[in-house]
Amino acid sequence: MEITMALLEVQNLKKNFGSTKVLKDISFSLEKGETLSIIGSSGGGKTTLLRCLNFLETPSEGRIVVNNDVLYDGADTRKYSDEEIRKKRLHFGLVFQSFNLFPQYTALENVMLAPTLASRQTGESQESIKKRAEELLDRMGLSEKMNLYPKQLSGGQSQRVAIARALALHPDILCFDEPTSALDPELTGEVLKVISGLAAGHTTMIIVTHEMKFAHDVADKVIFLDDGYILEQGTPEEVFEHPTQERTRQFLAGYDQ
Repeated sequence: MEITMALLEVQNLKKNFGSTKVLKDISFSLEKGETLSIIGSSGGGKTTLLRCLNFLETPSEGRIVVNNDVLYDGADTRKYSDEEIRKKRLHFGLVFQSFNLFPQYTALENVMLAPTLASRQTGESQESIKKRAEELLDRMGLSEKMNLYPKQLSGGQSQRVAIARALALHPDILCFDEPTSALDPELTGEVLKVISGLAAGHTTMIIVTHEMKFAHDVADKVIFLDDGYILEQGTPEEVFEHPTQERTRQFLAGYDQ
């Protein structure tokens, strides 16, 4: 019988900053096409987890496996080269809470930048890169904003450019770190609609968010992360409607469902 693995396997992941333990024995899996919502109070380790998956931080222990490719194994003590780390990051696209667009580049140029740098290895033409960037921006509803600079865009438009940029290198998993925290309510809805569309199209995603209704409605799986531990994980119905931990119930009580 053929044994299949999940697209993403995180096993016993830990992250320490000096003597401070930020992630404590984190384990979960994600199948291709699924959306995982990660909820929890500020300072619980959610952003650190995303940064470890994207190799913006190096985990202290554990394993990260994507598509049967071992990206990190705490038992392997060798130091990764910058080129190796860049290749590992290609599995993930990360959308930051504050957009992080390059102000000197237009929306189109921001989306084209990473594929252009990668073309030194891939050999992809500028014509192909530009066409894909234009298609992604059109998909984000920004076909008329491609030649504008970030300062000429609203927050919602900037975040949609950031989503297009994260998709430009065809990542296995798209990660969002509080994608609406810098937006007002009207623009929040604009961005959440785009993310919901990606979920409906079976883009594999991990979403860190404080938007509880959105986390419930868009996710196939939910993790409640508190003080570096996964206290609860399951389907949206299990975590939101039938939590088993008192701390989960206390947290959810502070939000309108």
